[in-house]
Amino acid sequence: MKSALLLALFLLLARPSSAADLDPPRYPRADRVDLAVGRGVKFLVANQNPNGSITDREQRQDYANPMTALGLMALAAVGYQPTEKTKEGECMKKAIDFLVRRDAPSRDPFLYFGGFDGSRMYGHGITTLALTEMLGMGVDKAQDGLLRDRCQRAIDLILRAQRAKKYDARYYGGWRYTPDSPDSDLSITVWQVMALRSAKNAGLPVPKEAIDMAIGYLKRSYYSPRDRTGKPTNLRSACGYEPGQYPSYATAAAGLLAMQVCGEHDAPELTGSAEWLREQAVTVDERYFYYGTYYYSQAMQKRGGEYGAIARQITEKLLLSQQDRDGSWQGRDGQERGAGKVYSTALAILSLSVKYHFLPIYQE
Repeated sequence: MKSALLLALFLLLARPSSAADLDPPRYPRADRVDLAVGRGVKFLVANQNPNGSITDREQRQDYANPMTALGLMALAAVGYQPTEKTKEGECMKKAIDFLVRRDAPSRDPFLYFGGFDGSRMYGHGITTLALTEMLGMGVDKAQDGLLRDRCQRAIDLILRAQRAKKYDARYYGGWRYTPDSPDSDLSITVWQVMALRSAKNAGLPVPKEAIDMAIGYLKRSYYSPRDRTGKPTNLRSACGYEPGQYPSYATAAAGLLAMQVCGEHDAPELTGSAEWLREQAVTVDERYFYYGTYYYSQAMQKRGGEYGAIARQITEKLLLSQQDRDGSWQGRDGQERGAGKVYSTALAILSLSVKYHFLPIYQE
């Protein structure tokens, strides 16, 4: 009798405290990453507002579109779908309804998500990417119809913005804060590139010229002298925030993933970026750590082999050490801390989700 009680106590203590909160079919043998992701998902679902947006309570509706979009992608990256009769599925359905809401202007052929909440082209690219990844996942014909309409008009705005007149040829093919910006930067450009590639994968018309122009900008952002043929001579470098600027952890990772998504697998700029990132001693004190790690984990996974294995080990070790008791993650530097917990939590889940391979844009 005593041994039976001791065995029961051991089994109770040995079981992860949050395992009961996970969906057994989705996590048949939950490891530490699965458990952390499960807690993060619960945090996002708990932070959904009655109107369907997913935001930190104190932020109200500031940047509601991109925050909701990141939360939506995080849930999809774990394998949830808006058609599921679960809390997570219902959360996704309401989030999509919020993003494609019927009060979006219908007469304008262009739809600018970044103009609704002050998130500008950052918010527009993130929101468009999330919705193009959801194409075909609507819960009914009405929602699918709204999804396709919003995605096409949002993509058309991205294409128009790319053609805005630039005051310097170095910025040609990229994007910046507003649809008519006369310059470009890597961070905003990458979100638009990801949205264009996702849309093209989903069957929406995206001209090859637009992708080629974007690739040209990405390569000009690679920090290196060039030989007579235009090829970079430094094959251990990466992309900077703007052409001619030295790379950082975040810009290097963002540039690498964007070039991969565009199919530039043999480009010397891609090879150099992967090498540069492999040599970095990544820590949680990196500037824009969550933003950079989102790109880093996905890009190095795509690179495969030792690159992917080492990056996944680093990502999991760093992120698991930073999760709060409520399941959230919080930025450490000023700007990421100011972005709130929904932002960091969604990016952390997306970073850890390389093991699941659910989102189409990140699949091989």
